[in-house]
Amino acid sequence: MTEQITPFVIDVPQADLDDLRERLARTRFAPAAPGDSWDHGTPESYLRSMVEQWQDFDWRAVEARLNAYDNFVTDVDGQRIHFLHVRSRHADATPLLLAHAYPGSVLDFVDMIEPLVDPEAHGGRAEDAFHLVIPSMPGFGWSTPVADAGWTAKRAAAAYDVLMRRLGYDAYGVHGSDMGAMVGRELAVTDPEGFRGAHVLQLFSFPSGDPAEFEAFGPKEYAALEHMQWFQSVGGYNTMNASRPQTIAAGLADSPVAVLAYSELLESFGNGTSLVTPEQVLAQATLYWLTNTYASAVRYYYDEQRSGAEPVVSAGRIGVAVFKDDFQTIRSLAERDNTGIDHWSELPAGGHFAAMEVPQDVVADLRAFFA
Repeated sequence: MTEQITPFVIDVPQADLDDLRERLARTRFAPAAPGDSWDHGTPESYLRSMVEQWQDFDWRAVEARLNAYDNFVTDVDGQRIHFLHVRSRHADATPLLLAHAYPGSVLDFVDMIEPLVDPEAHGGRAEDAFHLVIPSMPGFGWSTPVADAGWTAKRAAAAYDVLMRRLGYDAYGVHGSDMGAMVGRELAVTDPEGFRGAHVLQLFSFPSGDPAEFEAFGPKEYAALEHMQWFQSVGGYNTMNASRPQTIAAGLADSPVAVLAYSELLESFGNGTSLVTPEQVLAQATLYWLTNTYASAVRYYYDEQRSGAEPVVSAGRIGVAVFKDDFQTIRSLAERDNTGIDHWSELPAGGHFAAMEVPQDVVADLRAFFA
């Protein structure tokens, strides 16, 4: 292993793309459940429509869009890490690491890159500029193969701190959603020297069982609890990933349609609120398929559950942006667990993948937090 930073070009062999199309053409669909709705999981009708679109999907355009930026690989903590490094023309721009979610990738952020690095061309000011580092999380995308077990949000956060300092950034901030938000909070917990804060779309704080926590709850807080209960009722992948990751990985490694179906979180489990486009879903599914990384991605759930980590209160600087159709972070519980919250916003549109759904709103909130 070496600390060397090596340029990287994404160049998927044409044979892999041909194989994907051949597999899609031979898809054997599962018989539809009664009503063929999202009630039982990903519907057959949805999969048939998406497979038809997938056969004509232009991966090379996605590849070219990523390769338009400087890609690199380096080794941190014994693990190869792939990342995009996009510097603003403003030398004093704020260094910012963008931490992607599951089942996302570096593709989560492609629509935010230009507004962040060149704000004057996108309704902002020169002082709003960012230098961006966008890693593929270890075990995702091109941050593979995975060298060992035990990758958790905490370990990824430590690796990202090493990466930022290796790139020469003595001070930086982080943004993330879902698993990326967990990484961001872990950085806020350690609060390394020069840390400018974590901007997250969720803080996963839940009732402790103390009746006093409910005394100030109103309709908004109880609606948030109902949303948590709904998510738990449809999020069976959490249990599968955390208990039998290699079992589900076997199917995901052999069937692109399994990858597509298992990515139903991108569609908000079909509840009708997701603004993610079919093209964005297919781009993510194609990336996972071509890199064969679902097996290592799902292991985070397994390793997190077995990490033995005790809950800790974070005192680091945190900003929270809550989107209308996403997990509704309850502020009083979040402030119980995070004493350094100094920015809170609630946005009228967007869901769990707001960076893809309403990137302009995420950019505006990042500018406000890091101003």
